[in-house]
Amino acid sequence: MNVHTRRFHVAGPAGVIEGLRDEPGPGTPARGTAVIAHPHPLFGGTMENKVVQTLARAFVQSGWVALRFNFRGVGASEGAHDEGRGELDDMLALVAAEAPDGPLALAGFSFGSFVASRAVAALWPARPAQKIVLVGTAASRFDVAVLPPQAHDATLVVHGEHDDTVPLAAVLDWARPQTLPVTVVPGGGHFFHGQLPLLKSLVLRHLRS
Repeated sequence: MNVHTRRFHVAGPAGVIEGLRDEPGPGTPARGTAVIAHPHPLFGGTMENKVVQTLARAFVQSGWVALRFNFRGVGASEGAHDEGRGELDDMLALVAAEAPDGPLALAGFSFGSFVASRAVAALWPARPAQKIVLVGTAASRFDVAVLPPQAHDATLVVHGEHDDTVPLAAVLDWARPQTLPVTVVPGGGHFFHGQLPLLKSLVLRHLRS
């Protein structure tokens, strides 16, 4: 955490949801609120994940308030893992409680990208996300939502060339029917070890475009 990070709790459908709010520095007006989802809870995924932290830093550096949160059953968040169904409800509850209006961005890593894609679909068109960032999208393991065509210009999909958790081919199979571009990091693995600065720069470029 940094000096501008604050822990918070909100009421969710399965009980308390624990989160961290990262804010731009004093005097910097926020562009909006970004809600970022973490990787699979049953494999050690939490809001403290390095990729999730990298996404939060990129959003804050671009002037967004970044909200990271623990899915149900993780950390101080109450409830039990629900294979993505309840986790979608958690993300939507957090949006409703902490970002009820104003510009919204949705992002996720791995399992979190699957949940974020579902949140985009659930909120569209009543609450379209201005920016969408999906990293290491778990397309080989879950039914990742098809994104609305109008959301494509707002969307960045990043995947490692050598991801051995979610094969790049699975993400391309998901993206191809949508004609949705995928940014491939050469030599990158699922967790982008040694390449987090590059990942951050790709996200920054997208957020500033």
